[in-house]
Amino acid sequence: MRDGLQSIVIVGGGSAGWMTAAALSFLVPHLKSIKVVESDEIGTVGVGEATVPHLRNFNDSLRIPEAEFVRAVSGTFKLGIEFVDWGRVGDRYIHGFGDIGHLFRGLPFHQYWLRLHSQGKAYDIGEYSLNTAAAPLGRFMTGASDVPPQSPLSRVSYAYHFDAGLYANYLRRAAESRGVRRVEGKIVDVGLRGEDGFIETVTLESGERIGGEFFIDCSGFRGLLIEQALKAGYDDWTHWLPCDRAIAVPTAKTAAATPFTRSTARAAGWQWRIPLQHRTGNGYVYSSAHVGDDEAATTLLGNLDGAALAPPRMLRFTTGRRRKMWMRNCLAVGLSSGFLEPLESTSIYLIQSAIARFIDMLPDRHVSPALQDRYNAQAAFEMEKIRDFLILHYCATERRDTKFWEYCGTMPIPESLADNIALFRDSGRFFRNADEMFALTSWVQVMLGQRIVPSGWHPMVDRVSDQELVELGESVRGVIASCVAAMPMHEQFIDRYCKSPEAA
Repeated sequence: MRDGLQSIVIVGGGSAGWMTAAALSFLVPHLKSIKVVESDEIGTVGVGEATVPHLRNFNDSLRIPEAEFVRAVSGTFKLGIEFVDWGRVGDRYIHGFGDIGHLFRGLPFHQYWLRLHSQGKAYDIGEYSLNTAAAPLGRFMTGASDVPPQSPLSRVSYAYHFDAGLYANYLRRAAESRGVRRVEGKIVDVGLRGEDGFIETVTLESGERIGGEFFIDCSGFRGLLIEQALKAGYDDWTHWLPCDRAIAVPTAKTAAATPFTRSTARAAGWQWRIPLQHRTGNGYVYSSAHVGDDEAATTLLGNLDGAALAPPRMLRFTTGRRRKMWMRNCLAVGLSSGFLEPLESTSIYLIQSAIARFIDMLPDRHVSPALQDRYNAQAAFEMEKIRDFLILHYCATERRDTKFWEYCGTMPIPESLADNIALFRDSGRFFRNADEMFALTSWVQVMLGQRIVPSGWHPMVDRVSDQELVELGESVRGVIASCVAAMPMHEQFIDRYCKSPEAA
């Protein structure tokens, strides 16, 4: 480790900064100095309260006990996302995290469902998946050890809703206990090394200069290091994802927390609802080209199910990504690396993925260009694949009732997405490209939920007799129904396992 990194400076706190600090302090123990520079005067975005199942792996890698974590962040559990009014006004479907049925003769269950559906013998696809069947009934459990391994109850796939500020504080305590030092102050200057343009120091308002061998930019949309200092450039995806603003407001809890996030399409965007133990998070993501800020605020406030606990807060953003997320001795993590609206709760995941990729490609003090190039290529691939999945929600709509939805339903889309849609329309197939985030079941649920119904199915499905096909469908649906009935109510599970002091 003669040339190994010894010191890293993280600029910005929040979820991105403290997730990075906690992971580096635990997983890269040879680092002698990790500093987090943040200012209490600069707020964090802090609305990323819904996650995907991958966060469980991140917490496990830091040996964070689940019950302790959920209590600390006033969390609830998430089986998926309910989409309301997206394909047509009145439509409702759930993108669940779990499997749909099970493999049968080497083929995914939805292939057999397509033939059943063509014969008028299928129930809604959601009734064949534990997550999508349990979520609307308010039932949840993390998994059972006293059931056969083939039971859906033995492998429940779930994520979390949580208070992002509480999560950052939790990770800060963990990181500081392992030697991470927090430095309070606003950065007023970034010093670059003359010979190669590497970042050498950041200077605070107080005059203090902080040096480091490597810098991680967690400064949010500003991109203080990656953009303002290094001029990495930005690819704007607003022509595909036209929403560019959001208004967020917390409300009082009025009912038992649902084990799912809700996304309701509105006239110029969509509204989120995220239940926590002690309150509910709400927001309206919208296109400023199609609705004014005042009207958007009125829409949000008029569609809340509880009393507002704070004034609405507005966020402005440009969907897209940095052209280089790793440049010289600076890595952008979180919002500084780019932004994809929280439609599928990918913000926290992208932070986690960036941290894992960086640790995997950890440089020495010389910061190899080959590592930077590979990191940037993989990060760009990941964001572009998530981008395509988000665009799918907008373009796969039959709505033409507002100018916003007319634009979304008729806009040109990336060729990569058009190919996926064409393949699914043909025979219900989707092929995951390498390790892209969203897999087959996610694409199947969203495409079917938004009325993209294939004209055919895999030819091997026709080898199954009509009777065997019906028996397969009834068997899967029956197993799912019995498993759902055995699950406790979500709120009861939380009260018994991980009730937060915030909710007491």
